[in-house]
Amino acid sequence: MSTQTQPLIQVKDLTKSFPIKGGLLGREVASVKAVQGINLEIRKGETLGLVGESGCGKSTLGRCIIRLIEPTSGQVIMNGQDITTLEGEGLRALRRKMQIIFQDPYASLNPRMTVGSIITEPLEIHGLFNSKKDREDRVKQLLETVGLRPEHFNRYPHEFSGGQRQRIGIARALAVEPEFIVCDEPVSALDVSIQAQVINLLMDLQQKLGLTYLFIAHDLKVVEHISNRVAVMYLGRIVEIAEGEELYKHPTHPYTKALLSAIPTPNPRRTEQRIILTGDVPSPIRPPSGCHFHPRCPIATEQCKGEAPQLKLTRADHQTSCLLAKPQ
Repeated sequence: MSTQTQPLIQVKDLTKSFPIKGGLLGREVASVKAVQGINLEIRKGETLGLVGESGCGKSTLGRCIIRLIEPTSGQVIMNGQDITTLEGEGLRALRRKMQIIFQDPYASLNPRMTVGSIITEPLEIHGLFNSKKDREDRVKQLLETVGLRPEHFNRYPHEFSGGQRQRIGIARALAVEPEFIVCDEPVSALDVSIQAQVINLLMDLQQKLGLTYLFIAHDLKVVEHISNRVAVMYLGRIVEIAEGEELYKHPTHPYTKALLSAIPTPNPRRTEQRIILTGDVPSPIRPPSGCHFHPRCPIATEQCKGEAPQLKLTRADHQTSCLLAKPQ
């Protein structure tokens, strides 16, 4: 699949801070800087993988893009339209184009609703398929599309395994025929044996329906399998972004190199040294000055402590946010 196409989504200087309130009057005393000045493009028909440690802001970014969470500042442009300014009917129409598959298939499905009701709900909200029979036929078709059976229509979520529940979540996301889906760690709560099945299903659906994905994960092997391009995130910032094969073969940022060195390999003759990062991920309430990664970086200099790096081209279609990265 070619990824050299026009961007479906453009994210421009997107930030999100969550206020921390305290004292008798409940005033804002600090803020969690979850997303800081993100700029990226997601091309039509591609899967952009977004990786990083837990707490680095991946899910917050994904939810800001589809406005499940309101960004503090910045723009999200879809098909040339700034969607951060939409309200009312315009925002409702946007919801059809952008959907999300949640991480936990046990928590994301209402246990009091049947599978049919769960998948029918978005059709009713958006006024699709006027008759009850048409909606029921559409839901049964969706169940077959994701590898379930039409007779599952009247069952409840507790009657299904984790992998089957995630398929129900995928069917719900597909119900309104979206263009763009945020996959928020959709396989991290599943057994390894089931993960590949769900990943393959997502890839098949993308081919059949022309979908565009933002695939969020912390497992780099999963991301390598499904993604056309990969963005690496650390403490609210994108530190590296490149074509998938390019990033895995030629990582440039020290953080990316550390993540890749931690991937288990069956090769007993592996010669690459594991890179052990010192310390913990800093608090997003008080992120370090300059390059956020410098307290843990094995090659950091004094310059890294005071100057915040910007994403720059280091190879063809390969951007890195590191003061010490040299173009190749």
